[in-house]
Amino acid sequence: MSLDASKLLEQIKELPAMPNVIVKALGIIKDDTSGTKELSDIMAYDQALTSQVLKLVNSAYYGFAQEITSVSKALALLGMTQTRNIIIAVAMKPMLTSQGGRDMWKHSLRCGVAAECLANMTGVADPADAFTIGFLHDIGKILLNIADTMTYQKVRTMVKNGEDVIDAENDMFETNHADLGFLLAKKWKLSVLLANCIKYHHDPLSSSMPQVSTLAYLANKISHDEPDLFDEDLVKEQLGLEVSRVMELRETVIEKSNALFSTLGS
Repeated sequence: MSLDASKLLEQIKELPAMPNVIVKALGIIKDDTSGTKELSDIMAYDQALTSQVLKLVNSAYYGFAQEITSVSKALALLGMTQTRNIIIAVAMKPMLTSQGGRDMWKHSLRCGVAAECLANMTGVADPADAFTIGFLHDIGKILLNIADTMTYQKVRTMVKNGEDVIDAENDMFETNHADLGFLLAKKWKLSVLLANCIKYHHDPLSSSMPQVSTLAYLANKISHDEPDLFDEDLVKEQLGLEVSRVMELRETVIEKSNALFSTLGS
């Protein structure tokens, strides 16, 4: 961890708070004694969130036969973990789009879907946790953009021209989104697993949890519009996946996430 990450974090006056509704939703789901009633109570105070959840549960993404008009029915059909994922995706959208643009929100959502699919396929992580890991993996980019939007624009251009994103960020900021994201995850009191995957999603073998960090690494790689090259030996060794299976999975991820965009994007 570079000292510069902590220094940059201190310089950011308006450090984003995790949206309150996510804090509450994550707290409820961690507590086995509470359930869908508490979740619907939270959502009752957030009309925008309620309408997005109902819109999504009635979309082609889930394909339920009858129209669902109540939050409690939606929660009963979706279950706690799917509901948590939707709440995270919807509640984080304003922050991600304002700081990283629509592309960052789309990439985060696609990466959440990819991580969830990979978790289902490999069993190396709980699929609901995997969605959150995938969705929040690039959270540090928000901080770089807040710190200096013009400079971060230059980083984006460097990456478009083929430079590695971590190298470009280290050149321009003397720190990078993985280290900053790790610090923000700690500040937000996210789980050790989640913070670890945010920090090591570009360098999974340095993690104390290399399998799940490789899952985050691969989800990120296959979630770009043009898939990035990935280390095939690493993926085979940590996740037991061949390239052909990964590329098949990518087709499913694109299809599923496009259904989500068309519902949540408007």
